[in-house]
Amino acid sequence: MRYLFAVLFALSPLFLSILHADASDISAASRSAVRVIVYSSADGQRTVISIGSGVVAAPGTIVTNAHVVDQARFDESVTFVVVPSEGGQSYNATLKATLPGKDLALLQLSGGSLVPASFFSGVVPDGSDAFAIGYPASVDVALEQNEDDLLRPQTPVKARGSVSAGRSSKSVDSILHTAPIAPGNSGGPLVDACGRVIGINSFGSVASDGGAEFYFAVSIRELSAFLGSQGVAFRAVTGECRSVAELTRAEAEREAAARAKRDADARVTAELRQSREGRYRSDAEHAVIGERENHMAFAGLLIVLSAIAGGAAWQFTERGQRDRFKIAASTGGVMFVAAIIIFVARPSFDEVDDRVRTAMTADLRATPAASAGTPTDAGQRRCVIQADRSRITMSDTADIEFTWKPDGCINGRTQYVDNGGVWTRSFVPNAEAQISIVGFSPDNNIYRIERYLPGLDAMTKAREARQRYDVASCSTSPAILEKIDNMNKAVREVLPSAPNEILLFNCSDG
Repeated sequence: MRYLFAVLFALSPLFLSILHADASDISAASRSAVRVIVYSSADGQRTVISIGSGVVAAPGTIVTNAHVVDQARFDESVTFVVVPSEGGQSYNATLKATLPGKDLALLQLSGGSLVPASFFSGVVPDGSDAFAIGYPASVDVALEQNEDDLLRPQTPVKARGSVSAGRSSKSVDSILHTAPIAPGNSGGPLVDACGRVIGINSFGSVASDGGAEFYFAVSIRELSAFLGSQGVAFRAVTGECRSVAELTRAEAEREAAARAKRDADARVTAELRQSREGRYRSDAEHAVIGERENHMAFAGLLIVLSAIAGGAAWQFTERGQRDRFKIAASTGGVMFVAAIIIFVARPSFDEVDDRVRTAMTADLRATPAASAGTPTDAGQRRCVIQADRSRITMSDTADIEFTWKPDGCINGRTQYVDNGGVWTRSFVPNAEAQISIVGFSPDNNIYRIERYLPGLDAMTKAREARQRYDVASCSTSPAILEKIDNMNKAVREVLPSAPNEILLFNCSDG
């Protein structure tokens, strides 16, 4: 027991170093790490002759080191067992190919399917974090593991270090790093801080005179060529490894800047509107005053003329000219009545507000809409990845096209629910060990995918939630929308606090 504590104490920096990384990303990468056990029956009984690590390149294909499986070249009785990091069983495998000069080999599972890793095919930055994932034998010894224990799926060991770019072995393109590895780690993945495989751990330098140890991993360039020659399709991505916190902060700053611009534009618009309204009001007041004066002057003139006509009618009466009296009297009466009508019909000062509203409405119609050129509310969308606002760890980033309806129906078959202006839906596939939370915001035409890579238990719970609440078609029924909302909430309950991948697309009319 004293030995056990001593070994664990010595290894504690190896374990503690991982605490500084995003545990969710490294845990996701660990799902694709496997233990490789090599057996021989040459002496008439099945015995373990080698133990190493590996990584899942495709659902049924495992990458490891050639030196882990090298004994198979000399011993026809050699067999292989692949033990995944989670689940309830191990798998028999056969040797598919070896490339000793590059220390690479492929194993093919005899049955079953495992979660494939994501491989980073870009340039690994000098000094960047690196994590060695595998099954060091020293840990197995310290934990007193027997053969039955080794055949049981177990979480691999993770160790942190950094990359020294620009240094490579002469015989094979490799990555020099400081993430500790030991016998048993051979063939396991070296991953970056986003959980993407950047190399296959192969060998280490021997420390002497108190010097530090360094380690080497076969580069993705070598691995890509090897997998390509064997016809293995693997998941490769490029792009800078950004932290979720960094992206979240950048998006918050972007939204704050956009909000500040909207507020500033609103203030300018309000000031301009107020200035225009003041000008329109002044013009309306002057127009009403002028029209009132014109009405009163005309009414006054008509009254004067009606008085003159009345005087003329009186004169015609004195002279006995009845025909002329009628004409003068009727003319005077008409002008008097017209004078009253014109006076009463003079514009009221209450009309000023109506005239201002009419002018402002006409002005608004004559001004181009601020939203001109943006997509219509409904119709086909074409969305393009915004790489500088995304965290790409495993997915294809091809354009996405879909048909949108304002009631939250996409492609006429998948119903989303409104969540504060963002229409969302959770997706839990049966065939893949991933969960996606997808959202679309019609206001700014942003389509966002948050992808999580949880463990087996979380995947099982998420699938149960989907089966309990899933809706297969579009509907605006409150009961259906509530059911989808409950599914989204139930799925989120089993997810880690941050996604492993964030894809942000900018959409436009398709």
